[in-house]
Amino acid sequence: MSTRVSLAAVGHATSLFLAITFVLCVAWDLAFPDMAMYQSWRALLPGFQWLSWKSFVMGLIEAYAYGWYFALIWVPIHNRVAARGQE
Repeated sequence: MSTRVSLAAVGHATSLFLAITFVLCVAWDLAFPDMAMYQSWRALLPGFQWLSWKSFVMGLIEAYAYGWYFALIWVPIHNRVAARGQE
């Protein structure tokens, strides 16, 4: 039984999760400005300013890129550890 994880599947799934979360958080901030989190987005996403279309698209791209960053590090580690466990 193979325990290898697909880099592409994890990369796209994690990136989509983070992009969707970003969109939901921006919507939340617009709906409830007293409970806004945009200061956190500014700290996590370089160049993000509250709120313009250019900044929103940049934040979406950066959120997607963070998902790939996670996948590029986690998947090889997982696959290596899983392979050692089968030896």
